[in-house]
Amino acid sequence: MGTTLLLILASLALGFAAWLLFLWAVKSDQYDDVERPKHRMLDDDEARDAEGESRGGKKPAEERRRE
Repeated sequence: MGTTLLLILASLALGFAAWLLFLWAVKSDQYDDVERPKHRMLDDDEARDAEGESRGGKKPAEERRRE
């Protein structure tokens, strides 16, 4: 009986600690947006190409041929 009570208290303590860790993660915006960062790098290239610049500030190959 004593061992069962000890295991129940230990599991409740671990569950409470996990709940506190989860609340801390939510408050510090750890789960804010998990999908956007992996798409952001693609959006940056499209935005630069639309302005006439590519990586390194050079013009795209099509514009170099026109000049």
